[in-house]
Amino acid sequence: MENQSESRRSGNRKQENQFHVLTTEHTSRIVVPAHITSMSNLIAYVDGGSLGNPGPAGIGVVIDGSADGTIKIKKWIGHQDNNVAEYAALLEALQFALELGASTLHVFSDSEVVVKQMTGEYSCRSTRLYSLHWTCRKLARSLDFSISHIPRESNVEANQLANSAVRSKASKVAGN
Repeated sequence: MENQSESRRSGNRKQENQFHVLTTEHTSRIVVPAHITSMSNLIAYVDGGSLGNPGPAGIGVVIDGSADGTIKIKKWIGHQDNNVAEYAALLEALQFALELGASTLHVFSDSEVVVKQMTGEYSCRSTRLYSLHWTCRKLARSLDFSISHIPRESNVEANQLANSAVRSKASKVAGN
């Protein structure tokens, strides 16, 4: 994917959509060619993690179903615990699917807590997680949504993206 300023500099005039995603620190923009937005069925692999619990945290999301191939997202989310990071990754996938106009989203996550809370097997009593859980459930109702637990070994790419987001930000902070 290319960012908006690169498109302007190269003289590329194809239509693009910007997707604004809110984080606790600031917004980020994801620029996607407009023809990708015709997808209706997506599959997402999500992962969140932190160095320490809590600690510097990041998310990784891999979305399949695009006519142009796989969409990969990695993002630093600040100082969070593992469960908050896992929910933030799910929230990112849900927001992205809705912005793209998807009708169906199936999510694979290696977080048993998130999967069981989202399916209603566990209730969410944590004050830290409640608003994230509620927001994810609300967004999920806008889609034909399903979520499944997978072993960590089956979620390698999303895990690598999350770790990369954490480590690249952590190294920049340490280098200041």
